[in-house]
Amino acid sequence: MNYTPIFGWYYISSYDRAPAWTGVEYFFDFMTSNQGVGPFASQVEEKDILPGDVIQFASVTGDRFDHSLFVTRIIPGRSPTILISTHTNDSFMRPLSTYRYRDIRFLHIEAVRKYE
Repeated sequence: MNYTPIFGWYYISSYDRAPAWTGVEYFFDFMTSNQGVGPFASQVEEKDILPGDVIQFASVTGDRFDHSLFVTRIIPGRSPTILISTHTNDSFMRPLSTYRYRDIRFLHIEAVRKYE
């Protein structure tokens, strides 16, 4: 865990947690800029994601990124099928192609640092 207030990565309870656990932009900012303890990620092209990575999108009617989805499987093929799981509107192994969105970005989880 990274107990840096506001910009860290920790979860003690639903009342005591870093914003990155529930806020899409906070999650993106933490994962792509974290140089300390905890997980870190890189924004990549769709072709470079793997199971366990995160996809974020902006809803068709939204003006910002507002949803995070976890890649649970990629079915290979000429046009690979990306299957996702998410808690909001509970979905498990749902094709990404069934979502409508205005913008999308892909985060590849690189690793987790245990110590600084």
